[in-house]
Amino acid sequence: MNPKDLLADSAEARRTVEAFVATFQAIRDEVGKFIVGQDEIVENVLIAVIAGGHVLLEGVPGLGKTALVTTLARALDLQFGRVQFTPDLLPADLLGTGVLMEVDGRRVLEFQPGPVFVNILLADEINRATPKTQSALLEVMQEKTVTVARRQHRLDLPFFVLATQNPIEMDGTYSLPEAQLDRFFFKLTVTLPDHGQFAEILRRTCGTTLPDVRPVADGATLLQMGEVVRQVPIDASVQDYLIRLVRATHPGSDDSGEGVRRYVRYGASPRAAQAILTAARARALLQGRYHVARQDVQAVAAPAMRHRVILSFEGEAEGIRTDDLIGDLCRTLE
Repeated sequence: MNPKDLLADSAEARRTVEAFVATFQAIRDEVGKFIVGQDEIVENVLIAVIAGGHVLLEGVPGLGKTALVTTLARALDLQFGRVQFTPDLLPADLLGTGVLMEVDGRRVLEFQPGPVFVNILLADEINRATPKTQSALLEVMQEKTVTVARRQHRLDLPFFVLATQNPIEMDGTYSLPEAQLDRFFFKLTVTLPDHGQFAEILRRTCGTTLPDVRPVADGATLLQMGEVVRQVPIDASVQDYLIRLVRATHPGSDDSGEGVRRYVRYGASPRAAQAILTAARARALLQGRYHVARQDVQAVAAPAMRHRVILSFEGEAEGIRTDDLIGDLCRTLE
């Protein structure tokens, strides 16, 4: 796959896009051997991974959030690590620490890397850790580096965090601060499967054998796919629509509607616009198009902004859903 300007050579563009889509489908098919009824979730997770972003998976226990991440790790030839977040977890338990070692008769402080030094980090039940431990991930997620004892250590690329949290159990949990929520490329809501999907889950997981999920892509392939995504052009009018959409989530914007002005305290950040643009580019390729369309922007707006739009007290008290506000903006700004 040769990442280049997709408009420069139509034949090369076609081969590049075909290879991109084929690899994407191969990964999705491998994950689908084990994961049932979460097609949209799987696709959005893969889009975020290719974009080099992090994903927050929210849902009640038992819906397959952890299974999805571990299955994805098996489909990718990458180093995988899992951390079960608990209230007594310390930053050093994540990042690593200096250990006093004796080398050639001398005592030296040697850095021992923590579990974040992988390609895929599963942060299970991330909202069970204290704010101090949660904040230890900020540098890792944004800069892909770890600083310990004034020394900076770089992580190998690709690196992404796939975190899970339970939205209903509040005992022993700590809400993620807005600064950390903003580091997540997507927030995805995992829902209950229907009757037929339940039956298929039981068939696949309760028999004598489990589906054989094998690696179909590696880190170099993912980085290359990310380069391809960044080459997808976007028309000035579509980009203008994207910017207006993000700005409209702020109560003080001219484009914000009555619902935003009444129920929203803070709107989405410029980082949300970056996530929407990158995800829309990837979706355009998967839809067989060589440019970003408005429907691509609309399709990824909710997962990119639902965790970045902060409701006011009145909005929370009335049970307003940010997805509904974002959907209204998508329609009214067309």
